[in-house]
Amino acid sequence: MERLSRQDKLNRLGITDWDLLVIGGGISGAGVLREAARLGWKVLLIEQRDFAWGTSSRSSKLVHGGLRYLKEGQFRTTLHSVHERQRLMREAPELIEPQSFLFADCTGRQPGRWLFQLGLTIYDHMAGENSHAYCSSQAVAQLAPGLAPDKLRGGMVYRDAKTDDARLVWRVLEEAEHDGGIAINYLAARTPIIAHGQLAGMVLEDIETGQQIAVQARTVINATGAWADRLRATLGRKPMLRPLRGSHLIVPFWRLPVAQAVSLMHPRDGRPVFFYPWEGATLIGTTDLDHAGDLDTEASITDAEVDYLLEAVNDQFPAIQLGRADVSACYAGVRPVVDEGGNSPSSAGRDHVVLDEQGLITLTGGKLTTFRLMAQDALALAAKRMSQPYQPSTAPVFSAASNLPPQLAGAMAQRLRARYGPHAAEVANTATADTLAFVPGTHTLWQELQRAARVESVVHLDDLLLRRTRLGILLPRGGLDHLVRIRALCQPELGWTDAHWEAELLRYQQLIARHYSLPPTRTESAP
Repeated sequence: MERLSRQDKLNRLGITDWDLLVIGGGISGAGVLREAARLGWKVLLIEQRDFAWGTSSRSSKLVHGGLRYLKEGQFRTTLHSVHERQRLMREAPELIEPQSFLFADCTGRQPGRWLFQLGLTIYDHMAGENSHAYCSSQAVAQLAPGLAPDKLRGGMVYRDAKTDDARLVWRVLEEAEHDGGIAINYLAARTPIIAHGQLAGMVLEDIETGQQIAVQARTVINATGAWADRLRATLGRKPMLRPLRGSHLIVPFWRLPVAQAVSLMHPRDGRPVFFYPWEGATLIGTTDLDHAGDLDTEASITDAEVDYLLEAVNDQFPAIQLGRADVSACYAGVRPVVDEGGNSPSSAGRDHVVLDEQGLITLTGGKLTTFRLMAQDALALAAKRMSQPYQPSTAPVFSAASNLPPQLAGAMAQRLRARYGPHAAEVANTATADTLAFVPGTHTLWQELQRAARVESVVHLDDLLLRRTRLGILLPRGGLDHLVRIRALCQPELGWTDAHWEAELLRYQQLIARHYSLPPTRTESAP
């Protein structure tokens, strides 16, 4: 399908008879758009910020089955997640990569070898594979040199998967638009349109211009994640979500060079923590805290969370002595968890909820890994409201990646296929030798910046550097040391004047300082 500009899409809003309006441009909303578009429905997705701006660009980047949920008795959640993980690795192997994990077995530490191996046996059985094994302390030293927690006696190895979460969202949106769906960022739902006591559409506002547009739709799906209660409140519904914050650190790979992902139970409170190689750096996560902050303000890591995560690393690698000066960047996201039982954050349920309230179908909770199943549950409810038959699709979410010119191979070819799927050859053929080079210190190609600026709905500089590419969290100072070349590549594609670029740069610098850098002062919060 022909690529439409943002303005072309806006021009269609009021003149199209929409079957479905999806509110929320994270992975849940993207999944709904993908599944609805393949059914031939006239479907529109709107996002009040940028695509994946919320939880879906600030996750732990893991496509996993939820091994720790077995301990909480959430077998159904784990089973569904494991099956979807396997499916995604088959469909998009370059984007969803297998990742080996190592869990150190230490005398006197929970959960202990036999209990952990029992969990891994169940985990592998659900996946129909046998990826786990126990290894001696000598083997641990070979797999992860320097790993030396107190009373180490061996280790358990198992497999999960990782991805670029924001890119996953974008790939799903692209597949949906290819099938006729429309996705628009920086377009907010403001006022419900009620007909005969039921929701019949929304008044939308273009955040960039302030223009308001009334959009009629046969059904509306609320896929706003942690913000879902706000939309429900416009219909007088009571809150049901418990926002939980998860914070992460990024350090240079040379400072924490782990080929294996390392997982552990934090020595302070027994919570699961991990660190693993990601996009040429090492990612450390995650905390799990009740988040009381304003959801319209980007979440930020606290001083206590920084200490907590560094403590976990130094417990496993005592000789490294990782410190604050080693941190390149940090980020925090808020997860939507449905939990009415008052459980501890780590034991709160991770299954999703779908409900119909006056024609507003809310889809919230759940996990990144199970986005396809979540979308199908929401559409089954929407189809009932529209009196349409509904049969969940068994077709792949992703189109096959295109073949590349023979001179492109190895890491570069995998990168292009992961980022662009069926458009990989097109991107390669329009690149130059200079743009098919890696940004120093990262796995990011310069071509990714230019391509994103040209055709990937970039409205602000942070869209480009924090979500279309991840340079803002992979490099110190948000990647500003490469600003001269970034500007030369991207400003002409964006069509920004010098004054516009400078305003965007100031906005971006403030964002990096406030929300992606270490906190300047100690806070009272504790993980």
